[in-house]
Amino acid sequence: MAIRFRYYPGARTKALTMSYDDGREYDRRLVALFDRYGIRGTFHLNSGFFDRPGYVTAAEVPTLYRNHEISCHTEDHPFLENMPETEALREILSDRSALETRAGYPVRGMSYPFGTYDDRVIRVMRAAGMEYARTVRATHAFRLPDDWMAWHPTCHHADGLDELLDQFTNPRHGNMTLFYVWGHSYEFNDRDNWDLIEGFCAKVAALEDTWLATNIEIVDYVNALRGLRVSADGRVVMNPSCLDVWIEADGVPVRVASGETLRL
Repeated sequence: MAIRFRYYPGARTKALTMSYDDGREYDRRLVALFDRYGIRGTFHLNSGFFDRPGYVTAAEVPTLYRNHEISCHTEDHPFLENMPETEALREILSDRSALETRAGYPVRGMSYPFGTYDDRVIRVMRAAGMEYARTVRATHAFRLPDDWMAWHPTCHHADGLDELLDQFTNPRHGNMTLFYVWGHSYEFNDRDNWDLIEGFCAKVAALEDTWLATNIEIVDYVNALRGLRVSADGRVVMNPSCLDVWIEADGVPVRVASGETLRL
């Protein structure tokens, strides 16, 4: 029995995730646009900026981002690699705690302020309970990351979205591909190009083979898929996770339910 990890939920071969930083007031318009097209976004917030002019308020966070993931971006947006580890830990834990008060669930991911980090920062992040962190280094590719703690996106939203979307929808890219877009909502206002992101969302929403997911949903699903237990002959698969996953068994999509031991 040949088993391959080729599918996202629903036996889809592609996924898209969107990631936006800082919690600026223009998140309101971006979230409304995402909600209109069923896009799932991750919003990395600096809790120390809540209620400042130009930023979202603490009170609106639970309702504004209710259909999306709330994620860390540190309390005050410092260069973490230029701080003692104790201060970096405080920045992350303080932000995490403040966001969890609003979100009502454990916050488990973040994006690096300024996109910078080093091995010390990664060590601190793990200690703070972070399970992934996004960089700003564009790959222009559609791969899952080698390291969740150095998750390089496909591109910034100003970096040839339409051309990359054409590549993404090419049938050759059919083996668990991921399109990861990042940016800041204020950039659409500054450049007066809200039509760019709306047009992209409209096109993506029409892709039936693409799973629209948050950052943490991608992490959880891929970890559950890779965590399957498979017998030596490949004929018995056990799923110890709390998520249903889809595999390919001898060329056929197969769903393995949460907690299920399946004989193929």
